[in-house]
Amino acid sequence: MGVWSPEISREMIVEFLECLAEGIHIVDEHGITVFYNRAASRMDGMSPEEVLGVHVLEAFPSLTQKTSTLLRVLETGTPIDDQQQTFLNRKGRRVMTVNRTVPLVLGGKVVGAAEISRDVTRMKELSDEVLRLQERMREPADRKRRLRTTYTFEDILTRDPVMQREIERAKRAARTDSPVLVIGETGTGKELVVQSIHHASPRAGKPLIAQNCAAIPSSLLEGILFGTTKGAFTGAEDRPGLFELADGGSLFLDEIQAMPVDLQAKLLRMLEEGAVRRVGDTRVRPVDVRVIVATNEDPMVSIREGRLRRDLYYRIHVVGIHLPPLRERPEDIPYLTRHFFREISGRMGLEDVTLSPEVLEAFAAYDWPGNVRELKHTVEGALNLVTGGELALEHLPPHFREKSAEPVIRFPVGKWTLREAVNRLETAMIREALKETGGNVLQAARLLGIPRQTLQYRLRKQGTDPEDAEGKKR
Repeated sequence: MGVWSPEISREMIVEFLECLAEGIHIVDEHGITVFYNRAASRMDGMSPEEVLGVHVLEAFPSLTQKTSTLLRVLETGTPIDDQQQTFLNRKGRRVMTVNRTVPLVLGGKVVGAAEISRDVTRMKELSDEVLRLQERMREPADRKRRLRTTYTFEDILTRDPVMQREIERAKRAARTDSPVLVIGETGTGKELVVQSIHHASPRAGKPLIAQNCAAIPSSLLEGILFGTTKGAFTGAEDRPGLFELADGGSLFLDEIQAMPVDLQAKLLRMLEEGAVRRVGDTRVRPVDVRVIVATNEDPMVSIREGRLRRDLYYRIHVVGIHLPPLRERPEDIPYLTRHFFREISGRMGLEDVTLSPEVLEAFAAYDWPGNVRELKHTVEGALNLVTGGELALEHLPPHFREKSAEPVIRFPVGKWTLREAVNRLETAMIREALKETGGNVLQAARLLGIPRQTLQYRLRKQGTDPEDAEGKKR
């Protein structure tokens, strides 16, 4: 526990609180505001003069003793975490915040309450707009034109055997209603696979609705997924959630590991029961929805770190599709490069531009952390810079040119076995290390990251006496 320094003044603390992006609102034991920072003022659309020294219910008349998180904490002495609160300020502006409210206790007595708020008004407006658009998608075709699924399996281009095997698994899974878990790094094509599964399924004529679980605050996500009931919280309306809107179709939940654990329990219950209960409602509503889930990290890591429930994992992993990263699909790099080059250059009116072999070599030597998405954007960005008749290294970002300067080791597959290739690489690295250190076996071992005894053993295995290697130095 730290020691309080008298050099830290009250003014310094106040200045720190004023610099925060979150709203800070502190009231005394009677509900009178004693501190209200600039962020809270901007968030609520109220000047500090309108709030300081004023009771919470007088400053925000649309709140009540029950709906005000500050007054509830004053009354109960119990903290409230991530509570959604909607209210009208004195000027009639509707504000939605997510609050963390804690009691201020002195000598065992609650003497006030402090609240940290995040403004989610705009995000709530956007999520409501998304829900309205999703509702419109469900209207009859003669009133509104339905949005069709964008991608099918024919759009997924690959020559990699592992990727082809996973696509075949996805095609077989498309014929059923079982939950599917798609695992792959960002940019590997998870959404293409999900849309393709839906398009090839008996549900193809029904909605496919997607929601990224990391894109929405947890306090809003529950209402978006399961719907809300009027009176559930201030400002709540009777509105269906995405599960109801996707009835008869498919719901795609991306980055499932970002969903709050308590909400994962509700999702598990929905999968088991085939029904949802809106926030604040007692009525259970049956839904017929196929759930497809994706994650961009190893589920076992998410489970081990407590971000993914083990029981939910077993329920959604009925069919698992594992998409390998682009760096593990060497055949796909030149194949996809040429495909994107033809597609994008044609769209940009650059049909006469050719692709430099050096670019293909640089791409082959790169590890593509952003996977296929990064590859496509890199090709498009380079084509924007082409002035002559060839897309060359000079048009690529600097890190590609730096990579291209490094030697690329290639082994002829089919000519050597894997064991022969490993032996040749080991011999070359040992020779290079000895050359670098002037024949010093100990220093060479350190360069290679192995014990000296191991290097001596490897040298003897290669037919070189370690003493001879040392002798070369002398």
